[in-house]
Amino acid sequence: MRLAFLIPPMLLLVACGQNEKAKDATEVSINAGDEHGGVQIKTGKDGGNIKIGGDGASIDIDIPDFVDMDIESDFDIDGVKLYPGSKVTKVDVDANDKSGADKATVKLGFTSPAAPTKAADWMAGEFAKKGVKVTRTGDTLAGKDKDGADFRINFAPDGANAKGEVVIVKS
Repeated sequence: MRLAFLIPPMLLLVACGQNEKAKDATEVSINAGDEHGGVQIKTGKDGGNIKIGGDGASIDIDIPDFVDMDIESDFDIDGVKLYPGSKVTKVDVDANDKSGADKATVKLGFTSPAAPTKAADWMAGEFAKKGVKVTRTGDTLAGKDKDGADFRINFAPDGANAKGEVVIVKS
């Protein structure tokens, strides 16, 4: 399984912060594997579950809660972060290596303390500063990162602020 390199870091993340209580924990879902087995991790404010399965063996572990990750600080696309003050509400990673097709899709749900147009304008400007070409349709930005993965950032109204989703697809 070529995605086995993901297992040790995921287990370390699960082990960290188990005694901390998350108030508004980001929901995290990781699904990685191939035809021989895989890893699934699902977490939220009330804890989660790890499932590791493969040819002839499996592990199923309940975990009390997930590490208090600073996803907002760690996340960027070619050096461009989310609009300042944005909060990641959900992370969904789906990666597989079935039949030699190494594919991954990452989805991040987020909220921003600005109207959709203002947040999209700011991010489009940041991409331009980094030399990353994006196209814009309304309040949706789309482009390709330096590693060749396609990305899309959708902004929608949430009262006076914005909510949205980042989708990154590597195929």
